[in-house]
Amino acid sequence: MTDLSLGILGFVGLFALMVLRTPVAFAMLLTGFFGTWILEGLRRASAVLMTESYSAVANYSLIVIPMFILLGNVAAASGFSRGLYDAAHAWVGRFRGGLASASVIGCAAFSAVSGSSVATAVTIGKVALPEMKRLGYGPALSTGSIAAGGTLGFLIPPSTGFVIYAILTEESIGRLFMAGILPGFLMMTLFIGAIWVMTLRNPEAGPRGEAVPFTQRFALLLKAAPLITVIVVSIGGIYLGVFTPVEASGIGAGLTILLAFATRSLSLSGLGKAVLETVATSTMLYMIVIGANVLNPFLALTGIPEGLGNGLAALGLGPYGTLIVILLSYLVLGMFLDGLAMLVITVPIYFPVIMALGFDPIWFGVVVVIVVEMGMITPPVGLNVFVVRNVAQNVALRTVFRGVTPFLIAMILCLALIISIPDIALLIPNSMF
Repeated sequence: MTDLSLGILGFVGLFALMVLRTPVAFAMLLTGFFGTWILEGLRRASAVLMTESYSAVANYSLIVIPMFILLGNVAAASGFSRGLYDAAHAWVGRFRGGLASASVIGCAAFSAVSGSSVATAVTIGKVALPEMKRLGYGPALSTGSIAAGGTLGFLIPPSTGFVIYAILTEESIGRLFMAGILPGFLMMTLFIGAIWVMTLRNPEAGPRGEAVPFTQRFALLLKAAPLITVIVVSIGGIYLGVFTPVEASGIGAGLTILLAFATRSLSLSGLGKAVLETVATSTMLYMIVIGANVLNPFLALTGIPEGLGNGLAALGLGPYGTLIVILLSYLVLGMFLDGLAMLVITVPIYFPVIMALGFDPIWFGVVVVIVVEMGMITPPVGLNVFVVRNVAQNVALRTVFRGVTPFLIAMILCLALIISIPDIALLIPNSMF
């Protein structure tokens, strides 16, 4: 059996383990360890397991993950996220579909402190869904806007997806964070446009809310000021070069905790709960990184990336034709895998192909993250759909999937624009560095 054949067999085993509900991190770790054992012997496999596990955990850049997760958890526990939604509601709630648009804006704002798609969907969903139900919003529009809006947590910095991509490709986390800003705002705008189209076709799905006086609007905006301050300081500091992404994560988390205690919106028990949630989530993400680091040497030994590159080149599709094939494969994988699993499994394989085709690695990072986001709302997995379904327990799952369809179209349009105009993603990082 050739090394390439063994690599393909390893992938079959990897997917079989995931079908059997083995956690993604351990499925990758087992495949990488035993694959290397078969190819290079037990001593080499044990050395890879120890050295790669240590190097993954000891990676200084990974500190970004627990710090920004802590920031988001503290913001949710202290009620700062509610302030973001209330401020957005006050400014756009009087328009048709305004509550759904406020939910998308709230998701975008909370994404700038959480970095997690699921956390964004849950946090804003708990606040927005009861209010939309009270005002008679259609269940498809209300749940669809939350599920789609939550995906912004994977694109708008500080995105966990960008951190994982940067570690896998050894690209700059700061450049990737900056590259996600304009695409994130573009997608948010397209989501609001999708809501406008949906309510234009069916006005009863998103009735107008009551107009809020200007004084009250500014008062609610002032109430959201603590979290807005954190966003400006952390993300703005990275752009201005005042501090690195790792430093920004620590400053952002510390500042959020100080503001929460200063405004008496967080207790010690609430902080303890937020820390425990951060540890649980960070442990899962660290294990995924360890699993990827153990799997990648096995992939290199089998020559799968090189074989895939040669196979795609033989098709004669050209750079953009090859890119489309790669993106279509992500859409198929998104029906069965969660976003982080797709990243850690596919990026080591596709990245050498993309570099050989001459594409910008930062731009490709944005493109990949958007395609992974699409997988979060497509059946049958659609992680964000299931999360929102758990929050809105009286809504059928098929209703939520129907509600996200217009937003999925908006994401495809956003992806097409970024592929056609790469400067949407590259303008800010290129001007910064």
